[in-house]
Amino acid sequence: MVNNNSKEKWLSRRGFLSKGIASAGSLSLLSGVIGNSAFARTVSKDDLNLSSLQEKFKGLLLTPKDADFNKILLGGLWNELRPTRMPQLIAQVNDEHDIAQIIKYARANKLKVSIRGGGHNWCSPSNRNGGILIDLANLNKVVSIDPDARKAVVQPIVSNREIQAALKPYNLAFPSGHCPPVKMSGYLLSGGMSWNQGVWGPGVGSVEAVELVTPDGELILANANQNQDYFWAARGAGPGLFAVATRYHLKLYPLPKAIATSLYYYAYDDMEAVCEWLGPLARQLPENVELSFGILAAPPELADKCTASNGKLCCVSAILFADSEAEAHAALSPLDTCPIINRCLSKSVQQPSNFEALFDASGALWPSGQRCRTEALFYECALTDVAKAVKDHFLRTPSPKSLIFLSVFTGENVPVPPPQDAAFSMTGNLYGGPWTMWEKQADDAENKKWHEKCVQLLSPHICGHYVGETNTVEHPDFAKASYKEANWKCLTQLRKKYDPDEVFFDFSAGLT
Repeated sequence: MVNNNSKEKWLSRRGFLSKGIASAGSLSLLSGVIGNSAFARTVSKDDLNLSSLQEKFKGLLLTPKDADFNKILLGGLWNELRPTRMPQLIAQVNDEHDIAQIIKYARANKLKVSIRGGGHNWCSPSNRNGGILIDLANLNKVVSIDPDARKAVVQPIVSNREIQAALKPYNLAFPSGHCPPVKMSGYLLSGGMSWNQGVWGPGVGSVEAVELVTPDGELILANANQNQDYFWAARGAGPGLFAVATRYHLKLYPLPKAIATSLYYYAYDDMEAVCEWLGPLARQLPENVELSFGILAAPPELADKCTASNGKLCCVSAILFADSEAEAHAALSPLDTCPIINRCLSKSVQQPSNFEALFDASGALWPSGQRCRTEALFYECALTDVAKAVKDHFLRTPSPKSLIFLSVFTGENVPVPPPQDAAFSMTGNLYGGPWTMWEKQADDAENKKWHEKCVQLLSPHICGHYVGETNTVEHPDFAKASYKEANWKCLTQLRKKYDPDEVFFDFSAGLT
């Protein structure tokens, strides 16, 4: 931690509403139409005494009685497995001043606030029972790019794909995340598991400043020289941040001159042999090789070769961010040294690529429109240990869309230590886990059971969770498990210091 220099009637009604909403219960993720809370449905603009706020607020204010309430509440969520938790008010803001006004209103009326910065977090922690949901959907601009200084300023609702596309004309890049529709807000607040992380580091390592609105409704700039506590917390606190991030000041990098990919498919029964070779090899590969191991359903062209394994296989993929094609060839050639390379079902070696193609491939692995359960985890163990833990279980996955993907960090300095001046603090030699995806509500229970068993099988090898993609709703302890002990303690102390009145929901409030 860094050391830095008519209302009574309404409040009574608010307490009654909060208790009623809580009693309706919505800890678990459920499908169906929101409306389980009869109390929340009775809230209107008159109840909330919004007249004075509306004079200063330029955005959209919606209560559960408004026609578009459900559309805004659910429409921005990536996961089709919808939560039933319901706020008393949605404030879709137009700018920082709207945010300041709504926070001041919330403080005056003793209402908690949560923030939606894109809605991609699969367990939807922005949806809370009671209080106000601040929706940042309109803050979606790349504010500025300075190619000479290699700096950019972006609002929170700029996606991974959009930031790379905006920087490409300047031959620049940013260590964005892999999934194309994920927005900068959720990505950077959680830490940011990035492309080319071995060289560029996690996303938060390239955040040089953050503009924020505090629990007092003040607009501040936080960086290494001012408001350092806020700067520390904003880079990793995820849904536990006690402020609203409105702009990110980013450090940029030269766009790699050569991006190349290699992909190898192996039979399911060869999984352990592949992992025994790949794990040690990762330490010998340079840091600019992004190496992954996957367990998934076979692509259609290989399905007839995988009938004995219920249509499943494993794969090794590598992406190189290099300065030349010659460098790409030298760095990726060791992947052809697998002792069972002669049993490889299919391979695509050293293919030229770019960020657009990388996003297309990544997006195909994690498509939208699915019902999802996800656990992104850190491990300190051999790759073979993880493979053995889930090998038999994955054969029985209820959905062919589900997969397990692991980043196998490369180079001698593994695990790469996270930034010392950021809340983000988890690391390991492996990262990833099960992405359980299916389409039909009727299959919810079966897929949930499979997913939870998978996490249980992995648990002996887990050293931490990634706060942006873990079930902090049904398992509040997973939030604490996303931080080193000292960082969790510091984050808790900073929340008490800067938000003593608890204007912002913490990790667990409003979930029951």
